[in-house]
Amino acid sequence: MIGTNYTTVTEFLILGLTDDPTLRVFLFVVFLGVYIVILLGNLSIIVLIHKSSQLHTPMYLFLSHLAFVDIVFSSSVIPVMLMNLLGDITSIPLQICVVQLCSVVTFGTTECFLLAVMAYDRYVAICSPLLYSIHMSTRVCTLLVIISHVGGCVNALSFTGCLLNLSFCGPNKINHFFCDYKPLLKLSCSHVPLFEILPSVSSGSIIVITVLIITVSYVYILFSVLKMRSIEGRSKAFSTCTSHLTAVTMFFGTIAFIYVLPESIHSTDQNKVVSVFHTVMIPMLNLLIYSLRNKKVKGAMKKLIGTKHLFS
Repeated sequence: MIGTNYTTVTEFLILGLTDDPTLRVFLFVVFLGVYIVILLGNLSIIVLIHKSSQLHTPMYLFLSHLAFVDIVFSSSVIPVMLMNLLGDITSIPLQICVVQLCSVVTFGTTECFLLAVMAYDRYVAICSPLLYSIHMSTRVCTLLVIISHVGGCVNALSFTGCLLNLSFCGPNKINHFFCDYKPLLKLSCSHVPLFEILPSVSSGSIIVITVLIITVSYVYILFSVLKMRSIEGRSKAFSTCTSHLTAVTMFFGTIAFIYVLPESIHSTDQNKVVSVFHTVMIPMLNLLIYSLRNKKVKGAMKKLIGTKHLFS
């Protein structure tokens, strides 16, 4: 630990989702299947975008990074969850707990930024199509991706920095399925207001900024679409945004429930269920939303594997 803090707790016990042995077996099978789909599906998307020249556009560059983020984000949580479902209580060293929290915050925040970047990309494509190649050049896209990942790292530093300065000398049972910051903060012996406020301010600022970018982008998109005279043009414009809007609604909706709403409004069990959806189901749903509903992705897949009937 850092400074003068003395730590007597060297490991934490993850209580997990449920105590019911039968339900644990069922959940293990379900989440193992979901994890396999996330890994294989998102890796396939990354390879497909890399191999298919028709997908070498900014939109699919961002999608490939989103797929990578979803792989690491889910991998930060699901393996520990699966271990917990196989046993009664999972023991996790303090150092690993810090690493897990850092990874979850880093890639969760990066996804926030990437969703905002993808909204801006749709705004430029629909509202300024003639200037699209200039505004979304390779240099600009690379810069936006770097900013997204750096933003995730900076936010994670606020969490891990505060966590490493906390003292743990009492209870060590985390009533969750991974090392989240709030449950860890409740177990701490040291009560420093800054350590409670700083992570909330950092995350809150990022949520506000990214949601604002997304909202403004779609307001401009809506006005541009309403000005279109062609019904076919409107339909095409809306269809390019549907998948992204669905992903945004799911991701930020669960974030609002977990981190924005007061804890008195929802129980610990409700928080666990929403956290499962946020960390486990959304990475899989993003894959389904952006692949099964995207004609270019399906077309590129057909061309790459040479199977015409795969998506028929």
